[in-house]
Formats: sequence, C-alpha cells, structure tokens
Amino acid sequence: MRIPFSKPGTTISNKTGSWKAFRPEIDAKKCVKCAICHNFCPEGIMGNPTKIPEIDFEYCKGCAICEVECPVKAIKMVREPLKEK
Repeated sequence: MRIPFSKPGTTISNKTGSWKAFRPEIDAKKCVKCAICHNFCPEGIMGNPTKIPEIDFEYCKGCAICEVECPVKAIKMVREPLKEK
C-alpha cells in the first residue's frame, strides 16, 4: 500500500488560495527599508528590498513572520476581508 504525500513546492507553484485569515500591511511612514521582512519571509513574497516592500498577496500565507521581525514595527497583520461566495 502506498501512502499518499505531497511534494514540496515553491511559492511559484503554491498560491495561497482563499484560506488565509490575516495579511500584512506596511506603514510606509515607519518603514526604514531595512529588508529584514524580505530576508525572513519564508515564501519570498516581499518585493524589492531597497524600497518599501510590495507584497504578493497571491502567495502570502499570513504567517506574520514579517511583523514579528520588523525592528520598527512598520508591519501589522490585519484580518483578510471575507470573500463573498
């Protein structure tokens, strides 16, 4: 009997879908463009590290690592808006 398993993938092949409950929002006035969020993001969805990051929400899992690691608290996790069915 074979046990089913999923193969690991990359962000490119694994979109988040509709299950994410929270997403990061960046306060541009607080952001010092240190790239810590970019470096710590396990999905690699924080854009250009030399500017205020642009977030690719299609792949963001809402893990909050960026919020925890931000040294100036420029990132806050906010509830994802409910999608109508």
